[in-house]
Amino acid sequence: MADAVLITTEDLEPAVRLRAAFEEAGMRTELLASGESLADAVGEPVLLVITGGLRERRARSLIQQARGRAPVIGLTEPTEPTGRAVCRELGLADCFPKPIDVDEVALIGRRLIQREELREIIGIVGETEEMEEVLERIVQIAPVNSTVLVLGESGTGKELVARGLHALSPRRHRPFIAVNVAALTETLLESELFGHEKGAFTGAAALRKGLFELANGGTIFLDEMGEMPPATQTKLLRVLEEREFRRVGGEESIRVDVRVVAATNRDLREQVALGEFRRDLYHRLNVLRIDLPPLRQRRADIPRLIDRFIREFSAQHDRPFVGIDPEALRVLVEYDWPGNVRELRNLVESMVVLAPGRVIRPEDIPPEVRHKRTGSLLPVLAPRPVSQERGRGEERGGPSPELEFVLRTLYDLRMNLEDLRRDVEEIRKRDQPAIAIPAATGYAPYGQPVIPLGVPIVPPEPIPHEEEGVVVFRRGMTLADMEREAIAVALREARGNRRRAAEMLGMGERTLYRKLKEYEMEPGESA
Repeated sequence: MADAVLITTEDLEPAVRLRAAFEEAGMRTELLASGESLADAVGEPVLLVITGGLRERRARSLIQQARGRAPVIGLTEPTEPTGRAVCRELGLADCFPKPIDVDEVALIGRRLIQREELREIIGIVGETEEMEEVLERIVQIAPVNSTVLVLGESGTGKELVARGLHALSPRRHRPFIAVNVAALTETLLESELFGHEKGAFTGAAALRKGLFELANGGTIFLDEMGEMPPATQTKLLRVLEEREFRRVGGEESIRVDVRVVAATNRDLREQVALGEFRRDLYHRLNVLRIDLPPLRQRRADIPRLIDRFIREFSAQHDRPFVGIDPEALRVLVEYDWPGNVRELRNLVESMVVLAPGRVIRPEDIPPEVRHKRTGSLLPVLAPRPVSQERGRGEERGGPSPELEFVLRTLYDLRMNLEDLRRDVEEIRKRDQPAIAIPAATGYAPYGQPVIPLGVPIVPPEPIPHEEEGVVVFRRGMTLADMEREAIAVALREARGNRRRAAEMLGMGERTLYRKLKEYEMEPGESA
C-alpha cells in the first residue's frame, strides 16, 4: 500500500490546488471527503492537511488519528485572529492563514515528511524546539555536498546526525564510513585514512587502500576531530581543498569525491586560540554547522526516549516491562544526564533486564541518579610542570604532593557535603534522629572510612594552622573559597605562569583567566 498525502475537502479550492502542487513534486495525493477518516484512505498517510474547520469535531478526530503516524498541517481562516494559537493548542506541525501560497505549503509539507523519514531511518527522537531545529537543519543541509561540522557533548548523537545527512543525500547509495580519530595513534591514523604503499614502513607487506579511497562517492564521518594530530590535520586540509591525497609512501596523487562530516565535543575555537588546532582547517570544516543540545536542555524529550528504549530492549531481551512509577519518571527527567542520551539508554536497558514484570519505582534507580550526583568536581591529575631545579627540561612523573592534596581535598569535601545533604534529606523524610547513613557501595572516596549506620555525625576538627602549598578548610568557607585558594597555590607553584598553572589545575587557560577575573586575582597573588 503506497504512502499518500491526505488533504481534507472542507475548503475545496485550496485542497485541489494543494493536490496539484504535491503531485507535481512526485508525491501521491488523496482527498478526504466530508465524513471520511484516515481508515478510509487507500494509502498510509505521510502528511495530513486539514483545509478548514480546525475547531470542529471531525478535525480534532483526524488529528488524533494522525498522532504518531504523520505530521499535520492546518489552514486557518483570515478572519480568525487566533489561528496560530489554535494550531499550538491542537499540536499541529505547522499552520498557514488563507489565502495560502500553495508552493510554500507544499515545500513545508515535503520537509515535514523528510523529517519523519529521518526519525525512522536513524532513530533520532525528540519533539522539543531544540531538536526540531536540528532535524530541520539536517533536512536543509543533506542535499548539498558541503563539509559539515557537528558539535555537541559526548553521547548527544553526533553519529546519528552524520548518518541522517548521508541517508537524505544523493550519496545515500554509496558508502558511509565512520572513523573515531581518538582511537588511533598518529601513524596508524594516517595509514587508515589515506592508505599505504607496499613497503612504506615496517609491516606494510601489501598495498592498502585508505578509508577516503574506500568512501569515494559517499560520506566519511570523522568523530573526535579535536584529537587529530597536527601532521594529519595538514594532510586533511589538502584533501578538503584539492580533493586529492597520496598514500603513505606513495608518489601518485589520488583524486576522490567524498563528503566530510566532522564532529567533536571540544571547543575548536579555543583549541585554535591555544595553537592546538589549525585555524585554516577549522574554517574549512565549519562551512555548515549543527549544534546538538545536551539532554538536560531538552528534558521534555526524556519520556519519549525512555519509551523508545523500553520497547527496543524489551523486544531485544524478550523481557516484559510493566512501566515506570510517575515519581521515578520525575527523578529521571530532573537528572542532568552528564552522559546524555547514551547514559539514559544504558540505564533503561539495565532497568528492563533487572526489573521484568514489575513497575520501576524510585528506589530501583541508582543512587547517583536519584540524588543527582554528577561528579562534576572529580580530581584531574595534571602532569607535573617542567622541573626548574634539574635545568634539563625533564618532566616529573606526576603532580606535586601539594597540588594532589588540593585536588583530593576539593573532591572529598564535595562528596562529603553531598553525602551529608543526602543523609539529612533521608532523615527528615523518616523523622529520625540525625545519624550517618553509609553509601550503597560500602566505601568512601580515596579509602576514607565509612561511618557505620547509627553513629552520630560529628563535624571534623578544624586544621589548626596553614602550611605552604596546602589549602586549609575553615568553618564557613564555601567551595568557591576553596577553589580560589587552589588557584592561588597553583599560581605560586608555577611562579605566576598562567599556562602552567592551568595545566596543573586541569583546566583550560581561558577558564583560568575567567576565574582570575571573577575572583579579582593576579598571577602570584595569595588567597
